[in-house]
Amino acid sequence: MRVLFIGDIVGSPGRQIVRDRLADLVEHQHIDLVIANGENAASGFGITPKIAEDLLQLGIEVLTGGNHSWDRKEIFDYIPHQPRLLRPANFAEATPGAGVFVGTAKNGVKYAVLNFQGRVFLPPNDDPFKKADSELAKLPQDVALVVVDIHAETTSEKVAFGWYLDGRVTAVVGTHTHVTTADERVLPNGTAYITDVGMTGPHESIIGMDRTAIIKKFMDGLPTRFEVATGDVQMNAVLIETDDVGPRNEAGRLRAKSVGRLRLRAD
Repeated sequence: MRVLFIGDIVGSPGRQIVRDRLADLVEHQHIDLVIANGENAASGFGITPKIAEDLLQLGIEVLTGGNHSWDRKEIFDYIPHQPRLLRPANFAEATPGAGVFVGTAKNGVKYAVLNFQGRVFLPPNDDPFKKADSELAKLPQDVALVVVDIHAETTSEKVAFGWYLDGRVTAVVGTHTHVTTADERVLPNGTAYITDVGMTGPHESIIGMDRTAIIKKFMDGLPTRFEVATGDVQMNAVLIETDDVGPRNEAGRLRAKSVGRLRLRAD
């Protein structure tokens, strides 16, 4: 089975390259399941119902979230009715929506996507490690593939999360920092891992935003309005391939046999 995870989609440039490149990528790479982080899809801050529906119609099966999940007020009423748009599972129980989605891929394999947020340098939330334990315990036994998005600030927290879940899930992918890391690997017990998938959007920028305003803020510390940049638009993603015929991991899920970075530029 081949799974594509697309890094944080930023603003209209990020959405456009997904619109332009995803269908061909799915066809030529024989991809069975597409997942993406969409919490920056609306002008770099949050996601709207319309944008979520547009991205899902492009062939993304599940959209994950993070610390910008609530930036657009209209999402509060929408997310409880769209189970394929996730927010981190370790957010407070009273928040709308869910952090887990269980579905069936187009090749007939039953899968689950789980979304968690780290706690270092981010707003306080429930312990993602303990929450992962409880959410994994609830999954149906016939779920063959489990992909986890850990939306976190620090490398150490993401690496710890990957090792903690090794052998219990098929893949742990990091999001949030918008900078692709070069540490993709399959951990000893069959879990694919990367610290950060990177960003889908304009890279002639500072993590997707226009450089001038951010540099100014670093220099004077004054409030300023950030705008999405435009230059060097890229789609950054990882392609995870599972071992469909070999032994399962200790939790009975498909093991990863490879994980590789993909970088596509706008035409």
